[in-house]
Amino acid sequence: MIALLAQVTAATRPSGLVFRTIGPELILVGTAIALLLLDALTPREDQRPLALLSLAGIAAAAAYSVYLWTWLPGAGHRGTYLGHMVAADKFAVFLRLVLLAVAAIGVILSYHYLDRANEARGEYYPLLLFATAGMTLIVSAADLVVVFLALEILSLALYLLTGFSFRRLASSEASMKYFLLGAFSSAFFLYGIALAYGATGTTNIPAIGLRVAGQTEPALALAAVGLLGVGFAFKVAAVPFHMWTPDAYQGAPTCVTAFMSAGTKVAAFGAFLRVFNVGFQALAKDWQPVVWGLAAATMLVGSVIAIAQSDVKRMLAYSSIAHAGFILVGVTAAGPKGIQAVLFYLAAYATMIVGAFGVVMLVSVRGEQNLALSSYAGLARRNPFLAGALTLFLLSLAGIPPTAGFIAKVAVFSAAAQAGYWPLVLIAVIASVIAAFFYLRVIVLMYMQDPTETVPIEPDPVSRIALLAPVLLTLLFGVLPGLLFAPLRQASFSVF
Repeated sequence: MIALLAQVTAATRPSGLVFRTIGPELILVGTAIALLLLDALTPREDQRPLALLSLAGIAAAAAYSVYLWTWLPGAGHRGTYLGHMVAADKFAVFLRLVLLAVAAIGVILSYHYLDRANEARGEYYPLLLFATAGMTLIVSAADLVVVFLALEILSLALYLLTGFSFRRLASSEASMKYFLLGAFSSAFFLYGIALAYGATGTTNIPAIGLRVAGQTEPALALAAVGLLGVGFAFKVAAVPFHMWTPDAYQGAPTCVTAFMSAGTKVAAFGAFLRVFNVGFQALAKDWQPVVWGLAAATMLVGSVIAIAQSDVKRMLAYSSIAHAGFILVGVTAAGPKGIQAVLFYLAAYATMIVGAFGVVMLVSVRGEQNLALSSYAGLARRNPFLAGALTLFLLSLAGIPPTAGFIAKVAVFSAAAQAGYWPLVLIAVIASVIAAFFYLRVIVLMYMQDPTETVPIEPDPVSRIALLAPVLLTLLFGVLPGLLFAPLRQASFSVF
């Protein structure tokens, strides 16, 4: 399939339609359509072939993304393609690889969850691939129209995945809330695109940057920045646009929550960085104070409210909100240094949050049971591997060395401090101390309390093997962060 795509792109290069730049998206969508046809023509109860084909499609897309990384250094391979709608840079390739890794782990966890809960249906894996295609497209979009289309592709698929469980009313309610608030935020985003076009006469992100830089009274452009910021703030779950997150995370099947919690943030922040650092870089002095305020409020609100949660999925949901604030600290710094720090944080966050929700899924018995914090009492005696893995992920989320979370926080704090935002760094440190309380509380329950659950945790070797990847990456990025910072340096500069 990869060779065929290379032949097609080579044949179409003279006309300017270089489909090579969206090769991963074509592979993902093609695989999803093939899975839909396969399930419609040959329906079966065993969903293993669909899961394996999904993994094969994700692996092919990842291989093509690696090929794009090696293809990009050529002088003629930089810039935008497909009518200047898609960017060809290492920034997009890196985020694609992170998203594809999240999707692969999501497929493995989903197969175990759906089989155990007796909710396996053939449309699940195509929806997950469509959502992944939207996520990978949005990080490479060089036009606001493509950003919006990719945003809707990933959002519509996630709305359906959130309500995938027909047996639980909470799943349907979460899907409806997510859909209504998502539609509301999409209206803001679309209106922001309209104002950006009115202010500059184009929706192309690099062209917007050039034209905004030449304006002396950018009032309309500032209004566009505000509305676009609302749309992005909703997707990254920044305060006060975070209200959908706890309900969606709690109501969705845990395998969907694991995929959504990491994938949506990586995709949304990738687009956020490109739009604000390229399209509206000339207005950085105007939007940086607003992002500063969003970051401070998001960190504090997420960390404080998480303390009061008794459900582990809601606790991790508010933790996710707090981490959106930490990432916004790096966004505030702007420039290559800030982008590099944010990219490292996104990679580290994706590994630890997918791993944490993976453990939650395995601890819950046949669906959405045993989600109370009390269910984790004595987990170290019931299942030492899951307790150890969750301990590592929680320590990383808290920013304790030698984990990836510690290096990620140091990176964004350093970038913000060098940009002169010392008060924001101080607030971030305080929020980190607050957040450490509810992470350590779970660890204390696992190791220092007697077990309260009598139902044994079902063994699942494949899912546990899938958890090994986040475990190893969390340790590797914490001990040897230079392995990731080297390619990130190239990726952060390529976006400009």
